[in-house]
Amino acid sequence: MSTASIAILGGTGPQGRGLALRFARAGIPVVIGSRDPARAVEAAEATGDGALPLTGAGNAEAASSAEVVFVAVPWSAHEHTLRSLTAELAGRIVVDLVNPLEFDAGGPVDLHVPDGSAAEQAQKLLPASRVVAGFHHISAKHLLDESEGVDTDILVCGDDAGAKQEVMDLAGLIPGARAIDACPLRLSGLLEGMTAVLLSINKRYRTSAGVRLTGVDTTRAPR
Repeated sequence: MSTASIAILGGTGPQGRGLALRFARAGIPVVIGSRDPARAVEAAEATGDGALPLTGAGNAEAASSAEVVFVAVPWSAHEHTLRSLTAELAGRIVVDLVNPLEFDAGGPVDLHVPDGSAAEQAQKLLPASRVVAGFHHISAKHLLDESEGVDTDILVCGDDAGAKQEVMDLAGLIPGARAIDACPLRLSGLLEGMTAVLLSINKRYRTSAGVRLTGVDTTRAPR
């Protein structure tokens, strides 16, 4: 794996901080990004223990500083955030983990995205970036709790084989997690929509379950 640095845009939320913590524990420098740089610094200080390679900055500075950039902003801020960072994200691997969801009296429901998915919208907005979709179904609660591993498969979609493998290698740094190649980026909408199902299941059973696939041997070379 060649990743030397990671940024997480919108990383002040639980999932962003959880990913930052796990990657920093693996020895990779991580910058938590936010629209408010002071809030990002505060989140980094609260997440790390002072000994971790973990800092905070504004989104633009964070994006410019890293080789791999995770997008963890709310769906409502997705398009605006990426449009404003086109130059900073050029040439970088961009990992989109945004779920286009809304909540009503019946619970979460996935939204129609004209481009097919949040990740496909990201690729359209960032033609000079290498967009990969993944990390949609990993529990923030489990990420932040270092007393146990994360018992979850991380499904990753992408059209750039090298970028996808880099992201899968990163997923493998999280104890207990297993990376699964979920094929082309055009299938990313199915991953995003499945999040609504998982959230509903977790609410009903009062848990923080992830996703595990059976019958997949990741040691075998893909066809």
